[in-house]
Amino acid sequence: MKLSHLSETLIGSEIVKLGGEIREKIRQGERIYNFTVGDFDPSIFPIPKELEDAIVEAYRKHFTNYPAAEGNLDLREAILSFMKDEQGLDYGTNEILVASGGRPLIYAVFRAVCDKGDKILYAVPSWNNNHYTHFVGGEHIVIEAKASTNFMPTADDIRPYIKEATLISLCSPQNPTGTTFRRKELEAICDLVIGENERRGEGEKKLYVMYDQMYWHLTHGEIRHFDPVSLRPAMRQYTIFIDAISKVFAATGVRVGWSLGPANVINKMKVILTHVGAWAPMAEQKAVAHYLANREGIKKYLSHFKNEIEQRLRGIYDGFMQLKNEGLAVDAIAPEAAIYLTIKLDLTGKTTKEGEKLQSQADVTAYVLNAAGLAVVPFYAFGADRSSPWYRLSVGTCKKHEIGEMIGKLREALQKLS
Repeated sequence: MKLSHLSETLIGSEIVKLGGEIREKIRQGERIYNFTVGDFDPSIFPIPKELEDAIVEAYRKHFTNYPAAEGNLDLREAILSFMKDEQGLDYGTNEILVASGGRPLIYAVFRAVCDKGDKILYAVPSWNNNHYTHFVGGEHIVIEAKASTNFMPTADDIRPYIKEATLISLCSPQNPTGTTFRRKELEAICDLVIGENERRGEGEKKLYVMYDQMYWHLTHGEIRHFDPVSLRPAMRQYTIFIDAISKVFAATGVRVGWSLGPANVINKMKVILTHVGAWAPMAEQKAVAHYLANREGIKKYLSHFKNEIEQRLRGIYDGFMQLKNEGLAVDAIAPEAAIYLTIKLDLTGKTTKEGEKLQSQADVTAYVLNAAGLAVVPFYAFGADRSSPWYRLSVGTCKKHEIGEMIGKLREALQKLS
């Protein structure tokens, strides 16, 4: 039976499809190193104990009714205090919206800003911009980011399309690459946006930037996080932030996210989500409001958490560099942030021991899964060209002792190719 045009044309997730294949292999007893999921194994990366206790206590106090549509006032005030202290962003209670994680907020941004046919600019690889653009019937302006810029879009990439766009979707630290904007490059992009909005007439729709900074706490080494409003205060009226506890506290299932932005946009997003009903649960809101005041506890948690993530990213990166030095057709970008490592498996055209030629990147993905038990997500699952040899590797479920094993299995599989 025929359904809506949206449901008939919406593309399923390549990651979900790959995940189903992996689960079936694990069910059949195969040894799989599953680095696909942008999530955490709670037995390795639990949420902060103080946050867990606060959630349990909130339920015991029967905080089980509807929260405020924009988020409870105590939580909004706690988030605003936290963001001002930690990032220097100074917003009012009418400039913040709380929801059940980042996804409904991203959906609300697209819905609040974009009409059918509006041009939405985003780079690939990136997470779900293609799907959200499709949701609102927008026109895709897609920039294919390059390895030379660590797969981050540049002002030069954006400049040719700036006069056409209604929304620019940016993310840093970026999913899937784990790479970040450098200060000068983000400043250059901001200057383009400011200049374009000054050019547009009084009755013309302004150009907005959605800035997803879900991983901004999780930078590694000397890497610093930058945002449009801190760099260019004039960007405040055009920037809508997406943030949450999902990644910073390994709390993907707790579902508390927030958006900061111009009051007029935030209010329209609130109206949209009021009808969707994507509220963060009352008890979790109470618990997060309580926990965000514990600055010393948060600092202690993050110190350990980031160190554990970085050890895994660095260990796998070093392993890939060793394989590369051995003359094998792999590469990786040094870890910068988040829980992701960008790796390269440049194996198309090679032949397996059984005489089968790896004719496509999909064949490569299947080969490393079957021959090495290595499950990673190809960049084409994030909108990149299907011939791209680059992949996202996520360490949220990685056990440190598995790293050497995985590198060894991958070495054996690569050495069998000719």
